[in-house]
Amino acid sequence: MERASWTIYWNEYSSDTYLYGSEVEYLAKNNVHFKNELMPPGTVIKEWYSLTNYQAQRIEPSLPIIDGESKYRIKVNIDTPDGRGCLIRLVFLDRYEREAGDFTLRDKESEFSCPLKTYSYKMQLINGGMKEFTYHSVTIEEI
Repeated sequence: MERASWTIYWNEYSSDTYLYGSEVEYLAKNNVHFKNELMPPGTVIKEWYSLTNYQAQRIEPSLPIIDGESKYRIKVNIDTPDGRGCLIRLVFLDRYEREAGDFTLRDKESEFSCPLKTYSYKMQLINGGMKEFTYHSVTIEEI
């Protein structure tokens, strides 16, 4: 059986990107350099969504639809100067857009499953104390 796999890139749409004092260079779809000397740790740098309101947000969903029945592996391909300082947080929402759970990844790879009542989710790239990094991609695959 073929396992589903999805690669998430950093799209150039910037309403879901932390831009205050940020330098963002789009070198290629899998090569985005981000630098911000003054950004406090814990700041959400960028968000991706599995479900969007196109009329309101003007962006299309960039995350795959996943369900509470399966297990998934997430792989992060982000280069930081010291090899750390990057967090990925998945926030699972129920059909009323209330938080149904979350998962935070501090390493390059991990496994997760979402709560059964998950209707949609978002992925957040969070500053864990870094000043700059290069984002290549995040891969989510069914296991």
